[in-house]
Amino acid sequence: MSEQIAKDARSQCLPTTDAALLALWNKTSKAYPEDLFVPELVSAQAAANTDAIAVAKDGGTLTYGDLDSRANRLANHLISLGAGRDALVALCVDRSLELVVSALGILKTGAAYVPLDPTCPPERLKFMLNDSRAPVIVTQRSMVPRLPNGGWRVLEVDGNAEQIGDSPASRPNIDLKTTDLAYVIYTSGSTGRPKGVQITHGNLLNLVFWHQRTFEVNPADRATLMASPGFDASVWELWPYIAAGASVHIPEEATRNDARRLRDWLVAQRITITFVPTPLAELVMGLEWANPIALRAMLTGAETLHRCPSPSLPFVLVNNYGPTECTVVATSGIIPSSEHTKERPTIGRPIANTQIYVLDEHLRQVKVGVTGELHIGGRGLGRGYLNQPQLTGERFIPNPFSSEPGARLYKTGDLGRYLPDGQIAFIGRIDDQIKIRGYRLEPNEITTVLNRHAAILASHVIAQESGEADKRLVAYLVLGPGYPPSYGELLDYLRTHLPAYMVPSIFVLLDSLPLTFNGKVDRQALPTPNQANTLQSEPQVPARTLVEKRLATILGKLLRLQEVGASDNFFLLGGHSLLGTQLIISVRESFGVELSLRSLFEAPTVAELSVEIERLLVAKLEAISEEDAKLMLGALSS
Repeated sequence: MSEQIAKDARSQCLPTTDAALLALWNKTSKAYPEDLFVPELVSAQAAANTDAIAVAKDGGTLTYGDLDSRANRLANHLISLGAGRDALVALCVDRSLELVVSALGILKTGAAYVPLDPTCPPERLKFMLNDSRAPVIVTQRSMVPRLPNGGWRVLEVDGNAEQIGDSPASRPNIDLKTTDLAYVIYTSGSTGRPKGVQITHGNLLNLVFWHQRTFEVNPADRATLMASPGFDASVWELWPYIAAGASVHIPEEATRNDARRLRDWLVAQRITITFVPTPLAELVMGLEWANPIALRAMLTGAETLHRCPSPSLPFVLVNNYGPTECTVVATSGIIPSSEHTKERPTIGRPIANTQIYVLDEHLRQVKVGVTGELHIGGRGLGRGYLNQPQLTGERFIPNPFSSEPGARLYKTGDLGRYLPDGQIAFIGRIDDQIKIRGYRLEPNEITTVLNRHAAILASHVIAQESGEADKRLVAYLVLGPGYPPSYGELLDYLRTHLPAYMVPSIFVLLDSLPLTFNGKVDRQALPTPNQANTLQSEPQVPARTLVEKRLATILGKLLRLQEVGASDNFFLLGGHSLLGTQLIISVRESFGVELSLRSLFEAPTVAELSVEIERLLVAKLEAISEEDAKLMLGALSS
């Protein structure tokens, strides 16, 4: 693999046995060919390497010859049902040999496939089927009971063997264009309704050729299909490899969701390149690995990467970023080991034929190092949203930096900044920013610090409503083997790296982070903190001095707690700025001194705050008469 992904090394990756394709490839030494398409590339592989394994799962295999002929028969049958260029055909098939046959068969008709995740709720499936207006849904017999009823024809790819098998095995003669649709994938919308992203063959080819050249994909490679069909990463996991003659291996469901089983499977299957969603990748990276192994590159993405790889990992970790609207990947970069950097891993540099602009709210480019919204342009930019011209116009805007007619930019809603070396630092979502106690913060900053702790494999931070018109931070932690950190150890660690308002007050322990079908952390599935699943604080240090005891009593009443100790932190007990104002009033009434809100943030524990109160008391005693001082001391001791 190239030492620096951004240089996009131009290694030839098409099959050397196909002279016609190689000749065409050599005519385009500086640009990707635009008159070759994925169906043709796979057919060329089938002709050149008929008996080579294309797909494997559970001991079953599919050769390139079988894959191409089965896809051709399916394509010809679909054409008889009306499939053709720019038409949409729904695809509801699990991660299987049939998935690859079906997707390729649809592409061979000239139509675009619309992958539907079989685990989606029926109402969501029904919405996507109605919205896409797909006249046919290709599925498996086992999936049919889950499908909603509607005005579409159901074609069982494993249940209509006679009909499909009687269709011609020759490749349909379809004159594809780069502007024709290849697939439409639905993503979550801000309104709660899914929106279909339209990706063309030209968009797909840019991804395929960039990936093949950058990672030097060849027929000896053994890749993986980890992602669910409805997640656009599955596009990336399939076509660059199938179009290059490599084999794609599909793990069982239990394996792809378990870090240790996945590690063992990758080693046993001699996988050379894999994609693993970020939350799971961070767990896998924390495991021990044998060396040497066949795996040379682990690609990751879907969530913010907070952890750098260990120097002992026997493979390269590559972080990737890209919205569905921009054909899976827009930026990519090798992540150095933790020996080289303690900063949060970057998302690399723009891939080939892609431009990334960091803009302010007036669409002006900001300086290097300044945060702005990421805007993406180039060949990977999709056509827009299906049946939503207004939303397409809002998010896909004219590119003010391009002289090319019709050039557009996609407004990602993500925050980032360019670094001096040309890499991009991902900051977070504009709408994920949390405002807490008057401060704006990014949860990813906290997660990055947490994941640097030796005992933590993965984490996720959210803001939880406290019930008092304010929020408190909750950290969900997946711990590694060995002795777990104590509550106090974690607080001490975080306080040395973060300001007080960014330190979570609750730590929930999990075996693994729950994930959605597209590899992101499923926030809805995060458990509510309770006494059984949270890391408990150590036995309290009782209040010792007169001031500590009185202050602890005040806090107990204010926060509705039975017991407050000297080491307890006002904010970690659930306090916030509004309650802080009430605390200052109570201290004034009880001690006769005026605390500032700033002193509460700087000295939030009972012991620290008592020292500040005593300092103010001494200053006040020095300024009054002896008789008044005795009266004040008597009032305090009563």
